[in-house]
Amino acid sequence: MSGLEEMVCVYMNPNSPIEARVKDLLSRMSLKEKIGQMTQIERSIATPSAIKDFGIGSVFSGPGNGPFESALSSDWADMVDGFQKSALESRLRIPLIYGIDAVHGNNSIYGATIFHHNVGLGATRDADLAQRIGAATALEVKASGIHYTFAPCVAVCRDPRWGRCYESFGEGTDIVRKMSSIVSGLQGQCPEGHQHGYPFVAGRSNVIACAKHFVGDGGTEKGISEGNTVLSYDDLERIHMAPYLDCISQGVSTIMATYSCWNGRRVHSIHFLLTEILKEKLGFKGFVISDWEGLDQLCEPYGSDYSYCILTGISAGIDMVMVPLRYELFVEELTSLVESGEVSMTRIDDAVERILRVKFAAGLFEFPLTDRSLLDLVGCKKHRDIAREAVRKSLVLLKNGKDQSKPFLPLNRKAKRILVAGIHADDLGCQCGGWTITKYGSSGRITIGTTLLDAIKEATGDETEIIYEQNPSKETVERDDISFAIVAIGEAPYAESRGDNSELVIPSNGLDTISTVAHKIPTLVILISGRPLVLEPWLLEKIDALVAAWLPGTEAQGITDVIFGDYDFKGQLPMTWLRRVEDLDQPTNRVKPHDPLFPLGFGLTYTKD
Repeated sequence: MSGLEEMVCVYMNPNSPIEARVKDLLSRMSLKEKIGQMTQIERSIATPSAIKDFGIGSVFSGPGNGPFESALSSDWADMVDGFQKSALESRLRIPLIYGIDAVHGNNSIYGATIFHHNVGLGATRDADLAQRIGAATALEVKASGIHYTFAPCVAVCRDPRWGRCYESFGEGTDIVRKMSSIVSGLQGQCPEGHQHGYPFVAGRSNVIACAKHFVGDGGTEKGISEGNTVLSYDDLERIHMAPYLDCISQGVSTIMATYSCWNGRRVHSIHFLLTEILKEKLGFKGFVISDWEGLDQLCEPYGSDYSYCILTGISAGIDMVMVPLRYELFVEELTSLVESGEVSMTRIDDAVERILRVKFAAGLFEFPLTDRSLLDLVGCKKHRDIAREAVRKSLVLLKNGKDQSKPFLPLNRKAKRILVAGIHADDLGCQCGGWTITKYGSSGRITIGTTLLDAIKEATGDETEIIYEQNPSKETVERDDISFAIVAIGEAPYAESRGDNSELVIPSNGLDTISTVAHKIPTLVILISGRPLVLEPWLLEKIDALVAAWLPGTEAQGITDVIFGDYDFKGQLPMTWLRRVEDLDQPTNRVKPHDPLFPLGFGLTYTKD
């Protein structure tokens, strides 16, 4: 396109209305270019020629798939800008959207601030905090050149056995609706009078958000990932769909379909939900994206070919397809379906209009490349202070003292000698959980942050001796000069179906540590987990205090801020705390057990009022 042609193009004029720009650009596009815009491919197979020649609409990084190991935000920006320059060399110079799973901060990138996972944010009930976390995340994502995060998850988790439980803000629809304010943080606050359902991205420091996974993913039977949600439409709408109304009202730009089924049918294939309800009834004008190989899964029950899967998914209402690898076959098959009339050009145009609308709303045509001035904000003190605040507000105090008249907390920071124990006391990876650097997470110093042990050492005085033994020896436990012990135990990192857990027991090594320590030393247990776990009666009897810390991220000073008394406990359970797993399967009209160990909303404080 020459400079003169560019001047007369409505779609290149930032002062033209978005709908006029969409209409003008769509009129200039070939079928190949339209299908290219509907195609999202993974970074590992993205080449300059593929992006340019196929007119690819979006590239993304799967978890942990960056330019190289321990790459910094500046390295990511170099990589993303390289892909973008290839897109800008295409005939119509349509910029691509680069996506990533920034689900609790820009969590794939070394050195970024890792915020609390959603279950902990749900314990805060603080919508303003969620919005500020969204804004801070957007800045760190944008600093790396990335335009799009596959977040937030607004699932209503009805069963803690679900491996994605920690991605949910809680079991209560009202809790999830309230915390959906993170969308306004990521994308910016919609101005008064903004048209309902239209995508909105405020400026160069905001990113495109994605409400997921539409719809019912938190309600599958027995909490099985990608399982079957058996509900009437009325209950589906009331429980699981309601948070999407809040996201749409905030101008959320994209919505991801769920892998799971509704009453036996995969949602990726349900026209009623994706088109009649989401687009028509709810008025959503952004684009619907598939999950990773979401269309491929439509073949599984039927043994059908890939062409059938594409036909079913696109006809149902999927606009952008996370292919993510065999894009040439996808383009070939979808082209054939359009040319044969099995997929109408009207459906293709609707999908492409939605994608272009988001690109124009996000300002990609005006600012396609990285704003390097944002790099200094990655992992900055302001963002880490917000993360620390979130940890403070998320902590739920479940027990404080063996005798109610004698509370055990707050701890004395001037104690002569403190024993710190447990696998999770000095493990940043376990503290952050899954979706940190890699999809499934890992233990160890996987990024920059403060472990609980680091925070305890920082919080206590110079005269206090900290003894750290992951598995304390008998000699240590038998000492009579230790004031108290802090034992941190919990789950190892996991994600998605690898986290599905039918037993929900605390790993035995954690229980062994408690048993060893608590029979001799007054003990505070800090539980690091993505969900409520079964607490054996003996454990609750033996220990002096118990705090649910969820998956707090990189800023463990938020824990010591509270346990040493600088701040009071504010967290309230975002989920019912079960007594036994069997209670989840009781035949009852209620979703939760009749006799929980701690009810939804439970949380002790230092103050009595």
